[in-house]
Amino acid sequence: MSEEQRQERTPEQSREREEGPEQPEPAVREMRLVVTAEDYDAALRFYRDVLGLPERAAFSSPGGRVSILEAGRATLELTDPNHAEFIDEVEVGRRVAGHIRVAFEVADSPAVTRRLADAGAQVVAEPTRTPWNSLNSRLEAPGALQLTLFTELGDGQD
Repeated sequence: MSEEQRQERTPEQSREREEGPEQPEPAVREMRLVVTAEDYDAALRFYRDVLGLPERAAFSSPGGRVSILEAGRATLELTDPNHAEFIDEVEVGRRVAGHIRVAFEVADSPAVTRRLADAGAQVVAEPTRTPWNSLNSRLEAPGALQLTLFTELGDGQD
């Protein structure tokens, strides 16, 4: 598809497409992001107890443990390198993320940023208003993940 043929959509148009007429059942029912953490206990405390992701299940094997944490609705956001660089520039001021960055929509990104920083996450960038009207912060978190916390501001919110 050429650039001329590509149709740009606003977030509202994307939501309308998602919530539009009855869609056939998707082929994929769940997406799991599997993170191997050297310090499993610290990562579990951070994501479950501090960020607040409910533990759906936990299992043990002779050599290890796994916890499945509920993170709300999952989407896979694909971006090309130029747009990833643009997002980093907006949120942080420079290119910092690797090829994977995990984004969580939260009700109050400044408060959650402080809470996660108090629990050991490194703040890469404080909450910043984006051109798409959300308040985004960036953190380095346990499990070697770079996180974006974002709050949708909507029309006229600060």
